[in-house]
Amino acid sequence: MSFIKNNPTGNPKAMHMEAAGLKALSDLIQQLKLAIHIPKVISVDDQQLSLERIVSRKATQAQWQLLGDQLAVMHKARQQTFGYTDDNYIGLNPQKNGLFEDWGRFFYQQRLLFQCQLIKDPHIRAELQDTLSNLQTPLINWLNELYSLPSLLHGDLWSGNVLFSEDKIWLIDPAVYWGDAEADIAMTELFGGFPKAFYGAYHAQLPRSAQYPIKKICYNLYHYLNHYNLFGHGYLAACRNHLNQLSNALT
Repeated sequence: MSFIKNNPTGNPKAMHMEAAGLKALSDLIQQLKLAIHIPKVISVDDQQLSLERIVSRKATQAQWQLLGDQLAVMHKARQQTFGYTDDNYIGLNPQKNGLFEDWGRFFYQQRLLFQCQLIKDPHIRAELQDTLSNLQTPLINWLNELYSLPSLLHGDLWSGNVLFSEDKIWLIDPAVYWGDAEADIAMTELFGGFPKAFYGAYHAQLPRSAQYPIKKICYNLYHYLNHYNLFGHGYLAACRNHLNQLSNALT
């Protein structure tokens, strides 16, 4: 049996982009012999992505712990550069990539600024872009001082994109790119967080940086901007709040 995902974007390349992201994760997981699974791509075309069907159930604590441990191993596998070779999607919005040696510039330009440029309301777009513009130099410099190595990121790592079957852990719906591993961890905390067993196992392999509380604000600002662009006014206060916290911390 297969699971059919229809293309909701209007872009005929979108399903191919998602299939490529699944393959990137699968290739690295197989190379590292990790106990994480990616659903097999059965077929893909401009309209549909056909995937191996997963019969999911509630995770055990041991499975959450194993996910944390194995994700940290994946994140420790050093990649060559920041960004990604191809653009893809974060939910229903385009995700702009490109190859960068400069992590700060990549995240500022291709993540935060790009999402601000997608805002339809001209007054809110101008307001948020003005605040972000004042952060450009300090934010880029700060991120460049802190990064350790580029990791392959899932990119959209919330609880809805992690599934558990009887004996396997699955990652689905990626928005892959190469970046700071703590961007994935920040995303896990966006909607209530993963269980403590996950973080304990993850940080035993990759300890949390001293700057993580501010990095989390920065990295999750991207997702709040994306949610505002996708779902509307309910996320605007979080966008403003995160921008103000970054401004207070860095300027």
